[in-house]
Amino acid sequence: MSTVAQLIGRKKTEIPQLRFPEFTSEWEEKKLGNLLEFKNGINATKEQYGRGVKFINVLDILNNDFITHEKIIGSVDVEEDIANKFSVNYGDILFQRSSETREEVGTASVYLDKEVPATFGGFVIRGKKIGEYDPVFLNKLLKTDISRDAITSKSGGSTRYNIGQETLNSIFLPFPTLPEQTKIASFLTAVDEKLTALKKKKTLLEQYKKGVMQQIFAQELRFRDDKGNDYADWEEKKLGEVAKKKSSNISANKIEENIGDYIIYGASGILKKVDFYKEEDDYISIVKDGAGVGRLLYCKGKSSVLGTMEIISPKSELNTYFLYCLLSNIDFVKYVTGSTIPHIYFKDYSTEYCGIPSLKEQTKIANFLSAIDIKINHCQAQIEKATIWKKGLLQQMFA
Repeated sequence: MSTVAQLIGRKKTEIPQLRFPEFTSEWEEKKLGNLLEFKNGINATKEQYGRGVKFINVLDILNNDFITHEKIIGSVDVEEDIANKFSVNYGDILFQRSSETREEVGTASVYLDKEVPATFGGFVIRGKKIGEYDPVFLNKLLKTDISRDAITSKSGGSTRYNIGQETLNSIFLPFPTLPEQTKIASFLTAVDEKLTALKKKKTLLEQYKKGVMQQIFAQELRFRDDKGNDYADWEEKKLGEVAKKKSSNISANKIEENIGDYIIYGASGILKKVDFYKEEDDYISIVKDGAGVGRLLYCKGKSSVLGTMEIISPKSELNTYFLYCLLSNIDFVKYVTGSTIPHIYFKDYSTEYCGIPSLKEQTKIANFLSAIDIKINHCQAQIEKATIWKKGLLQQMFA
């Protein structure tokens, strides 16, 4: 029987909905102050940063599910006695002291390096391990809705939200026995390892695609026809000779109430579905201004894009997906203008010279690269499915 199948449901509110069947005792409310001793971090001068001992800051907390010595970005040059006074050791918990948003304040991550200690910065509160708990379990518990609500609801401030040592000290959270903590921690670690493996697989596929594309567009990698013969030489053409631009006048506020079956694309992908479409065939969209300037999307036909984006499509004798790959190989940064709000204009990047193969070779290239994309998208779907599954488990195992 699988580990998941061994989990059993519970209806009592004082115990979680999902538990391992060998555990039956109720969870106990414990005060964080009885488990952790809190301390604010080092406030150093700017000259001290960039060398010395590893130094945990807010980004290390936000960017890592757990922290190890090798993951730490920064360093600080301090005397040995200061480093010892502000040391971070295995099982200690690091909290974000301050944030512009209530949702982030008090975000926590555990230090799981048994070999090498670290230090921590002034925008971080260290919870030094003084009580008995499984560090991985507490790390997971502190990321659940029940813990986040308990912490963020007690944060203060007007322009920035803050959390202090006394507040963290007073937080009560539910804990099972130590053996159950360890069992839960081991199970969720296995779930995380599965997610990590999927993300690594996706990254490797993306790197492979990028490398292959570079070889293809440098004409180091060529395709042959079905008889094994070489295709004709590529022709050098300006992008504007083979592609055309079209603008959109759709604004987000005008489609708020509109609901239908046709996709509207925004800068990050699918925005929503509405009851109309502007483009019949597949096309490429490009973000023309703002933070995501130059970002490309391959868009399916019978859809539309917001006015913050432009539509790029082939003129003739050009495979649409090949055009997307061609555009993906262009460095749009050199065409960006504007200091406060960056822009790119088709009239500028349409002068880019591109190698254009025959339509048949374009199709072979497009089919090859789109097959890699299918694998990447499948990985992404698996990641999203596993993430939702994990979230559901957390809600039921810690509720």
